[in-house]
Amino acid sequence: MGSKIAKAIIGTTAGVGLALYGVPACVSALGFTAAGIAAGSIAAKMMSAAAIANNGGVAAGSIVAVLQSVGAAGLPVAAKIGLSSTLGWLGGQVGALFF
Repeated sequence: MGSKIAKAIIGTTAGVGLALYGVPACVSALGFTAAGIAAGSIAAKMMSAAAIANNGGVAAGSIVAVLQSVGAAGLPVAAKIGLSSTLGWLGGQVGALFF
């Protein structure tokens, strides 16, 4: 039983790490950076499509706007709490079952 608890703790730690470090890293890898949207990136293509769809502007609250906000300023505290809670729980479940 103790081994299953240890595995769940390892899985939970991995899930929280994914939430706090993996999500911002993925957003940055898409091209949403602190310096703006990287030229030639997936983010640039998304921004172009959003601008075309909205007659030249990117709508506030759109997925492009939200991802750029995350890329520039990081995740808000509420998002960190929500993602940590969800991915931590999921990681614990996976860890207990498969490790």
